[in-house]
Amino acid sequence: MKWSKKASCWQQDITRKELGLIIIRSLGITGVTAWLYYRSVFMILPLIPMFVWHMKMLAKELEKKKETQFLLQFKEAIQAISSALNTGYSVENAVREAKKELQLIYTEEDRISKELAVMVRKIRLQIPIEQVFQELADQVQTEDVRSFVTVFAAAKKSGGDMIAIIRSTVQQIGDKIDVKREIDTLLAAKKYEFRVMSVIPYGMIGYMNLSFSEFMDGLYGNALGIGVMSGCLAIYLGAYYLGFKMIEIEV
Repeated sequence: MKWSKKASCWQQDITRKELGLIIIRSLGITGVTAWLYYRSVFMILPLIPMFVWHMKMLAKELEKKKETQFLLQFKEAIQAISSALNTGYSVENAVREAKKELQLIYTEEDRISKELAVMVRKIRLQIPIEQVFQELADQVQTEDVRSFVTVFAAAKKSGGDMIAIIRSTVQQIGDKIDVKREIDTLLAAKKYEFRVMSVIPYGMIGYMNLSFSEFMDGLYGNALGIGVMSGCLAIYLGAYYLGFKMIEIEV
């Protein structure tokens, strides 16, 4: 999937099936909103910005999930590289061995498999290993990978202990993943509450339409009613955005 010419690798990793589900979910929410707030499917057109915003929000969540998965994959990759270095391989050959080892765990479609394949091809072209790792960091744009590459390049030039550096990086990434899991566990209940609360306004409007249809009729098909419902929708979307930001914690 590509959102723009400068799409990140996480955007590119979104499959057609995943994109289709995102579009269906966003279109469904937009359609329900158009009917409940305006009782008109034609109001989907003015609500296209909401559809796009919701779709991008879902895509961003999926991108973060894929980046977290890659971080775990990268941890396993550098562990494999460390094991190969321990047995006497050079860094270049250690990367090749890591690729072979991880082929048993991940498919060709997994991001780490793609990146290791690119790295091996560059090594065959005799591109310096420091540049190979730097281009990996530029590609994935992940803080932990950039930090590892910076320290790795400095140690390579100064003749530092590569194995110790890799072990330290593995420990840091492992700690970060553990912290994120703890935060996700603590926030799980809050996220569930947020999802329930975000559905309640729709449920209330639907209930009012079914139980007090004559009372609600005055809010549809006229300028004043459209204005009132648009104001309610704007307040809801603002509250939803603030709530989403409150439960979104970066590690």
